[in-house]
Amino acid sequence: MAIMVVALAGCTGPKATKHQPISTANLIHHIEVYTAGFRNISEKYIRPLRVDKIAVGGLEGLASIDPALQAERHNDHVRLLLEGQEIVSAKAPSMMDARGWGKVTANFEQAARRQSKLLSSAGDEKIYEAVFDGVLADLDVFSRYSGAAEAKRNRARREGFGGIGIRIKIVKGKSLVMEVIDNTPAAQTGIKVDDEITHINNADVRNMKLRGLLNRLRGPVHSDVSVRVYRASQDHEFTFAMTREHIVPNTVTSHVDQGVGYIKISSFNQSTAEGVAKALGDLRRVANNDPRGLIVDLRGNPGGLLKQSVKVADLLLTHGHIVSTSGRHPDSLNHYEAGGRDFAEGIPIVVLVDGKSASASEIVAAALQDLGRAVVVGTASFGKGTVQTVIRLPNDGEVALTWSRFIAPSGYALHGLGVWPVICTSGVSKGPRAALDRFERNKSEIRANYVSWRQSLIDEKESRSALRQACASERRKSTVELRIAELILSEPHLYAQAIELTSRDIQAWK
Repeated sequence: MAIMVVALAGCTGPKATKHQPISTANLIHHIEVYTAGFRNISEKYIRPLRVDKIAVGGLEGLASIDPALQAERHNDHVRLLLEGQEIVSAKAPSMMDARGWGKVTANFEQAARRQSKLLSSAGDEKIYEAVFDGVLADLDVFSRYSGAAEAKRNRARREGFGGIGIRIKIVKGKSLVMEVIDNTPAAQTGIKVDDEITHINNADVRNMKLRGLLNRLRGPVHSDVSVRVYRASQDHEFTFAMTREHIVPNTVTSHVDQGVGYIKISSFNQSTAEGVAKALGDLRRVANNDPRGLIVDLRGNPGGLLKQSVKVADLLLTHGHIVSTSGRHPDSLNHYEAGGRDFAEGIPIVVLVDGKSASASEIVAAALQDLGRAVVVGTASFGKGTVQTVIRLPNDGEVALTWSRFIAPSGYALHGLGVWPVICTSGVSKGPRAALDRFERNKSEIRANYVSWRQSLIDEKESRSALRQACASERRKSTVELRIAELILSEPHLYAQAIELTSRDIQAWK
């Protein structure tokens, strides 16, 4: 593979420092990383981006490591300066030549390492982060780069990892088991909640930080691990030999109380829809196939995998449009419809949201509300209505890149607006009655607000912000929303009024 040759200004610049030249193989790897990043960002971002502007932004990002560095583009040439003195220059490739700009970026990075002490001492990952942060800085807050280590953790949250199936908390230096997931190696061998982990593979891990502990517990699927615990209730140590399995973190908790099901979804990963389906089966079983209602709690849920949110909504719908995604790249255009079976079998549903309910959780809430399947209670949700595609790079880092927007069933763009609850708890602290009385008094105002909400356009930022203030977004940790949900489910006329109000507005809008 040919390596672009650039003109160096010499090694006697203002910060000249000894630097071991990078190997040809490593330089090629850097070129591959930058080329893959630039090409994918240009092709997939929600609005058109020129590769040359992306690359120059990346070179400017090197200043986050050494502020004395400055990248400049003049017509058909690009150069890098250190304290105002040119250290490297090259002819600018064509504006959409990702490979050419990848070579320029890699070569300029290496020239800067020869001249800058700060860059010379920075590792590859820190430089990748500086370059891609420079690329993404002017795009949007949801497009971001993650280095190899962070990307590995992100993938573990989304897709699972090789592990034994426990959650851990650190209490006064002790590593205590806080949850044992059913049907995992930990559960099968007998590890219990509150066991203190003292050794992993005979290495003493007492007083170890949580991340180091998790790194030792996790490993390739089918690999072996030995865990020694101290069980205070028996004043005894136990050693458990296990084989790691593919573990997907649990995001669903549920219980049934007097015929009413409660499902809390903390985020959306590969197992979320399966967890909700199981919870719905438990509800029918515990309630003897005659449940009175269902509460789906999405408060504090930051979102996650789009397709899992679609599957969760589909579990509660017999028909109808769930969500559309609209972007520039052909693969970003999708239309999701319900598949035909309501696993809750038509029982009343209340969905709880707050100011931290975002993205995938907003898809579920909007679909169930717009299709008249659930009453939404809480405050205006976060309003994160964009989809990020994950681009895995050759260095095992990844770029989460915004490439499309969510469109709710009634036609409005969720981004910057969110989901508006028909029964608002914003500002309510003492009890459920205040929110219910406000609902009863203000039905005509609520109806008008829904019409305006669903007709607002994505670029009408001021009016959308004003609409949100009708039920100001808040982070809710109170029990008020749960008590309201229970009251609505016990008073059918209240539930019917809220559903009718929402459904009527959909028909009027159409």
